[in-house]
Amino acid sequence: MSEAKTPRRRSLLKGAAVAGAAMSAPMVAVAQTTTMRFQSTWPAKDIFHEYANDFAKKVNDMAGGRLKIEVLPSGAVVPAFQLLDAVAKGTLDGGHGVVAYHYGKNTALALWGSGPSFGMDSNMVLAWHYYGGGKALLEEIYKSINIDVVSFLYGPMATQPLGWFKKPVAKVQDLKGLKFRTVGLAVDVFKELGTAVNPLPGGEIVPALDRGLLDAAEFNNASSDRVLGFPDVVKNCMLQSFHQSGEQFEILFNKGKYDALPAELKSIIDYAVQASSADMSWKGIHRNSQDYVELKAKDKVKFYKTPDSILQAQLNAWDKVTTEKSKENAMFKKVMDSQRAFAERAGAWQNDYSVDFKMAWNRYFRQPAKKA
Repeated sequence: MSEAKTPRRRSLLKGAAVAGAAMSAPMVAVAQTTTMRFQSTWPAKDIFHEYANDFAKKVNDMAGGRLKIEVLPSGAVVPAFQLLDAVAKGTLDGGHGVVAYHYGKNTALALWGSGPSFGMDSNMVLAWHYYGGGKALLEEIYKSINIDVVSFLYGPMATQPLGWFKKPVAKVQDLKGLKFRTVGLAVDVFKELGTAVNPLPGGEIVPALDRGLLDAAEFNNASSDRVLGFPDVVKNCMLQSFHQSGEQFEILFNKGKYDALPAELKSIIDYAVQASSADMSWKGIHRNSQDYVELKAKDKVKFYKTPDSILQAQLNAWDKVTTEKSKENAMFKKVMDSQRAFAERAGAWQNDYSVDFKMAWNRYFRQPAKKA
């Protein structure tokens, strides 16, 4: 006959079961909410600022109240081009921008986004960064210039237009003497092509075009260009260019602030970066294609394919500029050599395996855009 369970014994058994369950549960650190103040390098209405908010939301949702990132627009605390210093010094806890904006710190930084990247698109540049040695090189550069940050690259951008022109350009000579806006190493490339370059931040470009301080300018994509007001002052846009055909975004954290986070919150940030990279790519295709239609139909913008002669001239100028920079800066050459080695292998694979998607698209819809 089994022994009857007295109330006392039932209580002891219940207590033991609760204790056992507690011991088997994973140990999760419990802390008060850590709030981080971020700033983007984009105006509040730009889709790029929206991408910054998308990243913050993913972190905030997954952190379950333990970490909260608040994102401010460009200029809220510091100007766009001062973001890196502000994060490194702790004026800001983090930020959202592009590596090319730090070009003035070390010319090698512009290689994350500027130029043809040995034939790699932006997603391949990210592959080089994370699996081909780029991340370690970026950390080495930041350390050499005493910038104490933790950097995450994400969000492969689509190929950027040559830019917006008051008159379409048909040959290299048409670029000579134009007052033009661009950033990063593209500054040197366009100077080599004969333009007078002014590297203005995004929010200042259209007012400068409107006042005649610029004859032409590039920013990034159909959605950003439309909301920034390009079609209000210029009606010609030249599509396709090598000046920034492989760019991506950068998420920055102040190193001290980041290092103080528990391991599980660092993992959440890491995975939020990866998720944001995919989400940004998908949203970009959706929104950019919509705004491309609107630019043509509602804003009456005329789009032209950049002539191959100008594209070839860009490559020639790029080779000349990067040869000189490599002589001046050993780190510049180190990054170039690393990219080249990765691109030779990865590019061969992609080019040999990829089909010509334009062939299929043209079959079902229409012929390519008209030439200037």
